Amino acid sequence: DDCSQVGLSFIGISFSVNTAYGNPYSYQLCDQFPMENIIDRKYDFLMSMDEDGWLVGGGYKSFDHSGKMPYIDSSHTELLRIGSIDPEYGGTSIDQVYAAMESLSFPPFSVFPEFVKGGGKHHSGDDDSSSVPSGDVTLIVSIVEEYSGNSAYSDYEIFLSDLFNAMDAFGGGPCMDDHDTDPHVSMSRGVKFKSSYHEQQYFWKVNLEVAVWQAAYPKGVVIGSTDLAAFPPDKASRNRKKVGYGNLYFFFDRANITTAFTPSRELYQNEEYYATLYNDGGMEPYYQSVTKIGFDYSGSGSGDNNEYYEHNAYGWNARMAKHDMTDGWDLPPNCNQEGEGFLGIPLSMKSESLLVSTSTFQNQFDFEYLLDRNFTYMKKFGTNHGWLVGEQIGNGAGSIVDKDTAHIPLFYYGTTNEDMGGTSLSNIVKIAKNIEFGQLYIKPAFLFQDDDGSIKLQFEADAKSSIGYLYDALCKQLGISWNYDKPYNDLGIYTSCSMHAAGDRAKYGCGPENSGNGGFCPQMTLAYRVGFQSEDHAKAFFYKGNQYVDYWRKQYPAGVAVGTDKFCPDGGCLGLFLNRYDLFQVFKPDLA
Repeated sequence: DDCSQVGLSFIGISFSVNTAYGNPYSYQLCDQFPMENIIDRKYDFLMSMDEDGWLVGGGYKSFDHSGKMPYIDSSHTELLRIGSIDPEYGGTSIDQVYAAMESLSFPPFSVFPEFVKGGGKHHSGDDDSSSVPSGDVTLIVSIVEEYSGNSAYSDYEIFLSDLFNAMDAFGGGPCMDDHDTDPHVSMSRGVKFKSSYHEQQYFWKVNLEVAVWQAAYPKGVVIGSTDLAAFPPDKASRNRKKVGYGNLYFFFDRANITTAFTPSRELYQNEEYYATLYNDGGMEPYYQSVTKIGFDYSGSGSGDNNEYYEHNAYGWNARMAKHDMTDGWDLPPNCNQEGEGFLGIPLSMKSESLLVSTSTFQNQFDFEYLLDRNFTYMKKFGTNHGWLVGEQIGNGAGSIVDKDTAHIPLFYYGTTNEDMGGTSLSNIVKIAKNIEFGQLYIKPAFLFQDDDGSIKLQFEADAKSSIGYLYDALCKQLGISWNYDKPYNDLGIYTSCSMHAAGDRAKYGCGPENSGNGGFCPQMTLAYRVGFQSEDHAKAFFYKGNQYVDYWRKQYPAGVAVGTDKFCPDGGCLGLFLNRYDLFQVFKPDLA
């Protein structure tokens, strides 16, 4: 009766929308709340977010200027956290969840939007007393309590009681929560606003939108859509059926709905009126008449605590290139939009265990030996992401099933939005082609956990190596003007948004022979914010992993230029990444 694997699977309601600026594969499951109206996709108020960006409002396209992960919309509210789906670790299997839910009968539940709030301080390694605070943005919602007959308990309370009983009857494990979740929609994490004023203006703007929703749906609204859908996402184009209204969904992970559970009855006439109000064009009078916010969202961390702050772009420093990707960036001067794109070394491999196909870019290192997929040592992941070198279908923790995204980032070029201070993707390609470099040799040094809780594989940071030379060349040509040093290249292509200074050099980076003040630090991240079962378990994990690292060091005493027979056969290529998910173009060494 012990839960030894913390998991993220859950039963909930989806607010996913398909929008013109979002991921074209996002589901349209919510016709009632235009979620894109409560995000800041144009960066009018925000400075930065974590690598996932907005989790609501349509998701992201692959070529978004911000370089955010190209996920579909995953907006939802949890009703019951199932947790781990591996019974061996105290979890509840998917079959048990399905059987329990199919034994139940429930009516369509109405949802009432309460307010948008901020809060949830993060812990970024580049966050200090001079930096702006970072936190989460969340839409608080509630399930409307409706009563049938003379019952003293609401329909929702009865459903929850029946759900817990059904889960127990079908053998639900101890990892499942023993209470319902406070309904909320996580909108974004690691959010940094440009200033306290921008924060206040954002929360006023989006809560005015919520006030419109409240006026239009005074007693809540049943969530649903007239669109067609099929689950899970890898089967979304086959056998699509009308979504309907009032569905509950099982989320294997936040981006992966595996099935829908339909309510026991159709909508009543008044429920249908409100559920179709937006699509029928009935919202316009409310947008015209609602000009004030009639509810109190103060005390929610929404810029209302009179704490003044403003981002000081001149407080930026070259060390910020070594960044915690679960938090937002602190941007340099004249840069008005973040960007996750980078130049680096691709290290991913194809695996039969993965849901998403992955190309094999090297066969010198098998990073599977460094992982703990069976949770022998670890307890949980601190984010929705699991192992970044690829997650398995049906992983017990319910981590997002990503393809292998293994890589070593060398140079973050920032946003590709020229109107926001960046330079275009085509210009980045021109610069990369313009630089002559030798084969990029890498040599693993040790496995460790950094101050942000991420598990990383450090590679030797030799400032005199081909990687060090390439880093110096990129800084000289595409770094930002800083401390009287200016970039120069023959093409006249520059940016204000790279996270590296023109005067930075590899010798200023990490490593025993370098000064530790710059952005050069070849590392590969294996997982974010990992929690271990105990300190002894953590020691055992790193001892085991570093034995493999020592083996690789002996196998490649001078390092190795990675590649395969089909990809970069001579080894040591440079990759242009839109984000850690999308490798856009590859450049082979000129000086090999």
